[in-house]
This record gives sequence, C-alpha cells and structure tokens, in this order.
Amino acid sequence: MVGAGRRSSLAYGAPVPSPPSITVVGIGADGWSGLGPAARSAIATAHRLFGGRRQLDLVPAADTCAERIVWPSPLRPALAALLAAGAGPVVVLASGDPLVSGIATTIVDVLGIDADVRVLPALSSVALARARMVWPAETTAVVSAVGRDPSALLRELSPGRRILLLSADATTPAAVAALLVDRGHGASRLTILGELGGPGESRLDVTAGELLGDRPQLPALHVLAVVVEPATGGAEPGPGVVPPPASWATGLPDDAFEHDGQLTKRDLRAAALARLAPRPGELLWDVGAGAGSIGIEWSRAHPTCRAVALERDPIRADRIARNARALGVPTLQVVIGAAPAVLDAALPGPPHAVFVGGAVSVPGVLDRCWAALPAGGRLVAHAVTLESERVLIERCSEYGGELIRVAVEHAAPLGGFTGWTPARAVVQYAAVKPHPAVSTTTTAQEISR
Repeated sequence: MVGAGRRSSLAYGAPVPSPPSITVVGIGADGWSGLGPAARSAIATAHRLFGGRRQLDLVPAADTCAERIVWPSPLRPALAALLAAGAGPVVVLASGDPLVSGIATTIVDVLGIDADVRVLPALSSVALARARMVWPAETTAVVSAVGRDPSALLRELSPGRRILLLSADATTPAAVAALLVDRGHGASRLTILGELGGPGESRLDVTAGELLGDRPQLPALHVLAVVVEPATGGAEPGPGVVPPPASWATGLPDDAFEHDGQLTKRDLRAAALARLAPRPGELLWDVGAGAGSIGIEWSRAHPTCRAVALERDPIRADRIARNARALGVPTLQVVIGAAPAVLDAALPGPPHAVFVGGAVSVPGVLDRCWAALPAGGRLVAHAVTLESERVLIERCSEYGGELIRVAVEHAAPLGGFTGWTPARAVVQYAAVKPHPAVSTTTTAQEISR
C-alpha cells in the first residue's frame, strides 16, 4: 500500500475528488491462468476495471462483474478524473510489472505518492527477456520506446553493450535497425522476443542490416534485445548526424555537434560541467544554449538527468533538437525565447543548476537565474568580453564563488613547422547557492587565493 487517500487535481483544471482504493494488477501473456489468488480476488470484487483492450480481453467475463473501461488516448490528462469518477474499488490491469515503465508509475506520478494504490506485479517483460537471453541484470541496459523516441538507445552504444528495448509496436525494430545502420553498427545482433510468457511466444534472431533488408512480419507485442557490435562504417551521415562517442564523460569532441560556431568548446565544456555537477534526477537550465552542448552532455550523464535549452534563435533551436536526438537524449526540452523574459515562462523548475553561455551582460539575466536556484544549486557562466567579465566580477563579489580564466592553445602547422594557436580566453564564474544562514560575501582577497 503506497498510502491513504489524497486529494489530487488535474494539471490544467479544477480539483477532482480523491479516487477510491486502486489496485494495479500485472497480467502476463498467459492471462487469467497466470494470476495469483490476491490478483484474482481484487479483479472479482472490483467495481471498475481499467486497461488496454488486449489486457481486458484476458479476463473472462464469468470472473468479474466490473464495468470494463478502455483507456482513452491521450491518457495522462484524463487519468485523475477517470479514476475518481465512480464509487467502489478500482482495478487497473497492466502488462507484467506495472512499475517497469508501466501504468502504476504514471498513476503515482499523477495522484501523488500518498495516493491509496496497491500494486500486484507479475513477471515483467524485462525479467522474462533477460531469462530468455540469459543476461544478468547488472550487465543489461533497459531503454523504453513506449511513447518515447527510440533514439534514446544511442546513448547506450558501445561495443558489446547488451540492451533490452521495450518496443512500442511492430515498427520499432526497423526504426532501431535504421539508427544502428546509420551509425555503422549494422552488424549488431537483434533478437525480437514476441508474446513472452504466452502460448504464442516467438523468437527471431537477425542483424540490424538484415532486418532492414528483409522487413519480416513482426509481433506487435515484443521486447527487442540488442547486442552492439563495433562500428564498421555506415551510411553517409546527413547534416548534423554524427556517430555519438560511446563515452559518458564530459567533453565530447566538438564535431559531435552540429553548430554554426556558437558552441561551448570541448575543454571549456568539460570545466563547466565539472562545476555544474550533474546528479541523477536533477534539472539544468542552459541559457543561451547555442548548439545545446551543455544541456546535452548534462542529460547524457544519467538517464534521469533533465535539461531545458533556452535559445532565442529558432534555427539554432531546431539544431539543438537534432543534436540531442543524434546523441541519445531526445527528451531534452528546447524553449525558444530571449532571456530574461523567457525565464518567466512556464519552465520546469526550480533548476538544480544553471549554465549561462549567452546573455551574460543582459541586465537581469544572472540575477534571475540565481534567484531561481534553491540552496545548494549551482550557477556557471562564461564571459569572453570585457563587459561580460565585469558582470561576472560583480556577481562574484555579491554571491561568492570562484572566477577562473581559461586559455587553451592547440598545436597546428606553422609554415613547415608546428606551433601553438591560441583560442580566445574565457572567464568562467562558478558559485554554489548557500543556505540563507550562510554568508554569501566573498572578498577580493578570497577570490585571488
């Protein structure tokens, strides 16, 4: 039991009454025969029975008198009102384990952790797929393409990597195969595991390249197992499509991003991200995002890291979205607008960290970003002009933190010899917002240490 009764409201409308007790029952492809006594009892005594058409059809009419309700599409906006629209106990049917990319996760997210929800899981499709492949959990990555962009798989690309992808439908394997082939991983091995645990269970082993060539008929309900083979060259990449490096470390090569010159370069990017310090579940605002490199690398640090890229130029905003998808983080949110006005929009927040790469010298930008941060939040900003340097020096005096000046030189041909070619020096300001009781003043003497 997650909790006891909680009043919830729709994100866009008036409050709705708290729903009655909700039991989420995981049901496998074997249907009613695979359910235990507690699950059967909950279904038999339910007043309303929710689920997809396939799941509802697995429950014999003789075993429940509940009203059967097929989920609408889209589901999430209507979920709270649907569950609260009647009296008596409610049962929600889900595939396998309802807390593995399932409806129970959505219900608790919408209603809150204190909602009166009980979960009775069945074996998840992930567990069944690992059993069929004989893959230990600790060596297997899981990526969901159910209602999501399958390009999230690209973050996991590394030779020998084992990935289980939860497919949306029969078209998902071909989409994944195309992604792999485009990045030179056409020899990667795919296994389509259909109707796991049911009487119609099936298995098809094929390479990504073979799947694109043959286009076989595939089951709609399946899990896709992928073993990544080393890249051997692939299709000629289109504009901005660059094979993503396998490393999750900060400081991807600059040519991993499509850009027009507005890009936080590799060495400075690594220094900025070290101070932004991404952690699981945290949110970044990337203000004046340019090519989106900071927000993208923040998002690559962990699957639960979230980022919003704020960019005033629509052409650059489109480029950021392309870069995010090509580098395996399609969930990065792009917001078009100029700071500081865009900071007053309905952004997700508060942020745990803010990077300001553009608009440093625009009045109000740094102050608005600092105000948005909670205690412990991190602010990093870069300056390349005397005017923007002055702003950072003033903010360092007011907020505390550190100032560093970074100058990078690259070896390059110089006549018949090799010499150093300097890039423009950048001033980096970094600060952690203290708790209110802690002094925020850093003296000039402390800055110079």
